[in-house]
Amino acid sequence: MVKRKAEKQQAAAPMSAVAARRARQQQAQNVSTTKGEAEVEIMTEPPSKKTRRSLDGDEPKKAECADIRVSRTSSSKKQDAPVPAETAKGRSKGSTRANQSDDAPPISEPQALDEQQEGSDEDQVGGPEDMSEDEVASIAGDADGYESPADTPAELQNFPLSKARLNKSKVVYADEGALCVRIKEKMNLALVGQYDLWVKRGVVSLMGAKLRPSSKVYRVYAPSTHSLPVIKCVSGVDGEAEVEFKSCNNGLARLRDASPLYQRIWNGQNTDADKIAIKGAAENWRRSFSVLYTSADDSMKRHLRPLHLDKKWSASMKALSQRQGRLRVLVCGPKASGKSTFCRYLLNHVLSPAPETENGYLNTDGVAFLDLDPGQPEFAPMGQVYLAHLKAPFFGPPFTHPSLDDSRDGHILRAHHIGATSPKEDPDHYAVATMNLLDQYRTLLAIYPQCPLIVNYPGWIFGQGLEVATWLIGCLGLSDVVYMSEKGPAEVVEPLNVAANAARVPMTILPSQPTEFVSRSSAQLRSMQIQSYFHLSHQAGLSNPQWSETPLSRTRPTAVEYAGEKQGIAGVVVMGSQINPNMLREVIEGAIVAVVEVESPRAFLGSSSSAERLSREDEQYGTGADDDVEMGSNESATKGTLASIEDGSVIRTPENLPYLFAGFGSCTPLDPKSSNCLGLALVRSVDTASQKLELSTPISSSRLYNAIEQGHRIVLVRGQLDNPNWAISEEYHAARAAERQYQQSVSRLRKNEDSLSGDDLVKHNQTMAVLRERIRRAGNVPWMTVVEDNSRRRREEAARREKSLWKLRKKAYPGSESETDW
Repeated sequence: MVKRKAEKQQAAAPMSAVAARRARQQQAQNVSTTKGEAEVEIMTEPPSKKTRRSLDGDEPKKAECADIRVSRTSSSKKQDAPVPAETAKGRSKGSTRANQSDDAPPISEPQALDEQQEGSDEDQVGGPEDMSEDEVASIAGDADGYESPADTPAELQNFPLSKARLNKSKVVYADEGALCVRIKEKMNLALVGQYDLWVKRGVVSLMGAKLRPSSKVYRVYAPSTHSLPVIKCVSGVDGEAEVEFKSCNNGLARLRDASPLYQRIWNGQNTDADKIAIKGAAENWRRSFSVLYTSADDSMKRHLRPLHLDKKWSASMKALSQRQGRLRVLVCGPKASGKSTFCRYLLNHVLSPAPETENGYLNTDGVAFLDLDPGQPEFAPMGQVYLAHLKAPFFGPPFTHPSLDDSRDGHILRAHHIGATSPKEDPDHYAVATMNLLDQYRTLLAIYPQCPLIVNYPGWIFGQGLEVATWLIGCLGLSDVVYMSEKGPAEVVEPLNVAANAARVPMTILPSQPTEFVSRSSAQLRSMQIQSYFHLSHQAGLSNPQWSETPLSRTRPTAVEYAGEKQGIAGVVVMGSQINPNMLREVIEGAIVAVVEVESPRAFLGSSSSAERLSREDEQYGTGADDDVEMGSNESATKGTLASIEDGSVIRTPENLPYLFAGFGSCTPLDPKSSNCLGLALVRSVDTASQKLELSTPISSSRLYNAIEQGHRIVLVRGQLDNPNWAISEEYHAARAAERQYQQSVSRLRKNEDSLSGDDLVKHNQTMAVLRERIRRAGNVPWMTVVEDNSRRRREEAARREKSLWKLRKKAYPGSESETDW
């Protein structure tokens, strides 16, 4: 009775999602208080944010899972939490939790693995040998801000994705690697995966860009971590557009072997639309993309949604693009309001190769993109602000284009390392870096006078962030300001409006468009982006980048001398942390640093005299002439003195590392006017015997040689970025993946033979022994603990061990009591 009444009320008039949820909650309360009534099942909406899962949950029964926990801490003294690992065999086949997200990264409940792995053994591109039941990893608790998957309804909503339906009359041709179709006007098509798009006839729209017939092929990335891009026919010949989709193999999908965050994000098994007009294909053929009509077509049963722009967004983009070369727009707003999505669509819209006859304007100067969000940059790894000059649209999330080195479609003109994911750590340095990038844009205008400017401001919009935003509005010479929230707050909107009126700049307020279902948290997306950055390579002769799934520990590092006649590193800068020079090796070894070229000695701003710095160090740490801190050149090092080099002064540590030390226990940031960030590097080790640093970096050697030939010096900057836990666990995930793939290959051979022969059995046992030894060694590395038993007792034991390791790393200076506090 109560349920029918509630249904009638809901059907009487439309209501919002919040009102519907409240009605269902009230319905549940009424049913629980009514005696004798049948129990009513209440369906709740999935939360927009993922809830964090506690370690004190129900203990799984008969489950043995591998759980990697990284215990290393950064110099900023933030404790690292667990990172994912592969699950071990022997998991329970018991009841499953139906409310677990299907597109979520690995989970910690082994009971849910059966449902999540069902149909996923062959869901990845490349054939069934790439995945197995052991593919799913587990996350216990909160790892570096990683959030556990959100609880979702038991029954997935069958959400429409494509309006167009393919049949044999709409398919021009199809084979195992390509699909050419006709799309009627005002109809659209959604695909998941990776593909090359070639428009042969008509005009189609994709992620804000209007693509016309040409010989150019566009690379499109459509993972399930973001809303799927929709291909819509704008106009065509005889009312239809003809488009070809072609499979691509660039190695990005194989990163799932190095990190569980990359698992289950591309296309799965072939859909009915994929099989149209395919005859005589191989049994295990698979394209790198799949056509989806609804979310129910997805073999992995993920929460897939198409990305449709709000009408106000579309109208605003059209109005902004009409300003042509005079466009100077600042996009700002609160966090998770859709700023990056709006900038990406606006960028593609302005870069669309529109014919000159349409509006009398042909964009030949490209677009300048000033990215001021160091937490989630679009074309660079985290921790940087930069100015990029782009000449072609980009289709994909940031981790599909983490760098623009040697790219034909665009390049970064200048970048500065902020050293953190938020500007609030050092607002002054952030403002100076922003002004330098604006000067670089004015220089660009001398070459490309009709180059528009799009500025992406971070979600740091309160307090000092609001002051910086209003200051930028007054000094940027903008043409427009876009604020991405109709809900205010008033204390933010009013100052922005006042600043815009004072600068005589129109301000547009648009509704926010957050993602309803989130399968990766912001921290996880940052981890995916920086891991993609380190595995990326721009090969000569190829227009698109390539990725390698080989763990960084198995790649050959770059050895750079930090002392001696062939010294390649002028110094090391540590931002935001007060450390003793004796701890410099501890701080940089195994950490991510920025590689910065110093163009002149003026880059070392605020450096006081040698006597002042030495006295401050003595006062800060109590060091004197008798302390074991070696300062000076590597030949005539003297205690208590500073050694001068060509572009500044350094302190030599006991390992002879050149420490650019200034201020009260921390380093002054480099002056943006005289420095430029080339990229990031991972310091794998400090070899004190040969006095060399072993670095892993995707920076091309040509850029480094070019900087050295110009007489610039190379400086490493250690900021407050997240620790590279993904790099520590890569070898373990790769070893487990190699074992799975070998076992699957053996199982395929056994299908044809009842048992292995004697010699084959011996080889099989030897290979398995080698693989298991590799897994054992990969799991037995410093700062990482592999927990095979995922029971509550084992998790608590691992947590206690992490706590003890954290106290061990918590030393403030050599000889302190905390150094031996176990």
